[in-house]
Amino acid sequence: MPVASPYQCLTSSLLLISSLIILSYFFAQFPHAPQGYSVHPSLASLGSETKAKDVYPEDYYSGGAYVSLPFGKVRYWLLGPESGKKIVFIHGLSIPSLIWKDVAPALASHGYRVLLYDLYGRGYSDAPEITYDASLYATQLALLMQHVKWPKAYVAGVSMGGGILTAFTSFFPDLVDGKVILIAPTGLVESKDLSKTTKFMSSPFVQSVTSSAPFRFYLQRLANSSSSDPVSEIVRIQSAHLPGYNAAIASSLRDGPIRGLHESFKKLGSSNRKVLLIWGTADHTVPYKYAARIQKLLPHSELITVEGGGHDLTVSHPETIVSAFTRFLAAR
Repeated sequence: MPVASPYQCLTSSLLLISSLIILSYFFAQFPHAPQGYSVHPSLASLGSETKAKDVYPEDYYSGGAYVSLPFGKVRYWLLGPESGKKIVFIHGLSIPSLIWKDVAPALASHGYRVLLYDLYGRGYSDAPEITYDASLYATQLALLMQHVKWPKAYVAGVSMGGGILTAFTSFFPDLVDGKVILIAPTGLVESKDLSKTTKFMSSPFVQSVTSSAPFRFYLQRLANSSSSDPVSEIVRIQSAHLPGYNAAIASSLRDGPIRGLHESFKKLGSSNRKVLLIWGTADHTVPYKYAARIQKLLPHSELITVEGGGHDLTVSHPETIVSAFTRFLAAR
């Protein structure tokens, strides 16, 4: 029998020791602690030089308060009599609850108890560095309703708020009362209807650039001139001064309730809830053609068509919106 050479013995010993070390490492290695995430501040962090609090102050509506939820602080307002029927208003992609300025107080004056709030990454709510998908937004509202002790409510959403509403109804059906209002909702938007600029600006690389301090400094210089339109002004201020805003917008376009809610609409359509759809024929953001597609999924819905109306109907046609809301909610 051949005898192993000293070199072979040494090599075998080293291989054995190396194998034992590697095995020991894998058995002894403990998983890393979960990584945290950053939370960027809201409009509340800005000074008077930005004019944000002139355009959209924290007390823009009465009954305002903050609540700390798992992904950051959320600003909300409660309007109207406590005994009134409850309704939640959900704003859209880029404009915070300012978009309801001519609608929410009017509903409160008609005796409804109205809950308004800013979505994560907008207005006076914090902007966590996470994925802004339908689950995030639906959970935000569910936790907020738990905080204000609302067991259920009517829900109204405009644009992306309509997409959030549809997902929320699918995820938390017991929290939604018998009536739902959708104003030009997202959820079924096809990629071809998103502009090249939108697709470009929502890419991860561009998102990192637009969220950087140098780029926001550049935007701040552009934003020095004021606008008479508070809606355009607050979008510009958020984009220029809030480090989490552009990332929240980009992630919402890429991952959020803009597309992919076909099954949620079908589920809403198969429920016994009454649905009111309101859409403008000149809407270039979520084109009017989607009204017919959504009605096929919501066969018992009512459609109100606003001839010549654009996307921001709550601002351009508040009387029409308030009239439609009050009639629909009062009907049996």
